[in-house]
Amino acid sequence: MHPTSELTQQLRQRQGEPSVRSKHIIFAAATILYWTTLYIYVPILSPYLHDRGLSMGWIGFILGSYGITQVITRFPLGVYSDAMTRRKPFLIIGMLAGLISCLLFLLPGTWGGPLAGRLMAGVCAAAWVPFTVLYASYYPANRTHQAMGTLSFLTVFGQLAGMSASGWLASSGGWNNAFLAGVGVAAVGTLIAFFVYEPQSKQSKKVPVAIDRTIVARVLRSRLLWLVSTLSVLAHGILFVTMFGFTPLQAVELGASEAQLTGIVIAFMVPHALVSLWSGRYLAPRFGTRPTMIAGFLLAAACTAIIPFTQSLGVLALTQAINGFAQAMYFPLLLSLSIRSFAAAERATAMGLYQSVYALGMFLGPYVAGGLNSLGGLQAGFLFGASLGLLGALIVLVSKRLED
Repeated sequence: MHPTSELTQQLRQRQGEPSVRSKHIIFAAATILYWTTLYIYVPILSPYLHDRGLSMGWIGFILGSYGITQVITRFPLGVYSDAMTRRKPFLIIGMLAGLISCLLFLLPGTWGGPLAGRLMAGVCAAAWVPFTVLYASYYPANRTHQAMGTLSFLTVFGQLAGMSASGWLASSGGWNNAFLAGVGVAAVGTLIAFFVYEPQSKQSKKVPVAIDRTIVARVLRSRLLWLVSTLSVLAHGILFVTMFGFTPLQAVELGASEAQLTGIVIAFMVPHALVSLWSGRYLAPRFGTRPTMIAGFLLAAACTAIIPFTQSLGVLALTQAINGFAQAMYFPLLLSLSIRSFAAAERATAMGLYQSVYALGMFLGPYVAGGLNSLGGLQAGFLFGASLGLLGALIVLVSKRLED
């Protein structure tokens, strides 16, 4: 470390600011627990709802309802966060929403508790807007790709931790074990969120705050942001049709036990985590942003189309490993592009719009696939997911705005 940099860091620590290392460790822990809470029951959710006697249409609606509250809340939350120039309070609120979500799944009945729980999970997920902007503030502006790549890795690591535990928890004591564990993880995550470092803004405001309409207008006029958001709708549609939607049900139809569901999850999530870390650092700089994204969408489309035709759990696991690799090729790049051209004071607004729009994919993907499944079986839903990947590749191919 340069002597001047070391002296600056020591001065900041004396003034009460944590070291760079401790900032990242605490934020990483909060991020991992946040996503673990949200995904600790996802692999068992469609089989769990099916076991409750719900139709494919209802299952698709409940799976997709996670996106409804995000469509409604993420953009206003981003605007308000920029107006407050604060991020941390939303992290804490998000963790508490995740805790409440898991509790709602424990309510007796058929569809009421799961629907309420999934809607509340969407409120929890909306806190991801300030999460991303706060972590980006830990890096220089010219390293946004690296920041979002690292954050995507932490996201997938948390999802992997939760989803890997899901099958084991269900097999050890029933469906409710996963939701009870989610309550515990959210409680710990809420505590850690209080220790997350947030840089002090020179323009820090107190509630009530005035929303800067100029910033909102500038964000709404960004053609690049709308393009990237549209691509993310397709990307999340694929994800929530496959691993976060109906792939576990396909595994169950092939005879998978709760523990074997964990293997399918790991097959998808491990390459998804690793490539999320690499795509912004190595793949895009070497091959270009557009070629990397096109390859990712095409691979995801091919693997999604193959899923309903698999005849064994081993082949299904292989398709998921390649699909996890493919989808990680474009997710961090889309996340980075959504805020890269905006100033720090505009980024939560931009991220809020981006995440509100792509939440449509979280809802419409599984909802449409669920309706198609009820008419033509799982094959129809997965082929719909594959078509989203082909459309995404085509849009990237003809879009000059995505040039490096």
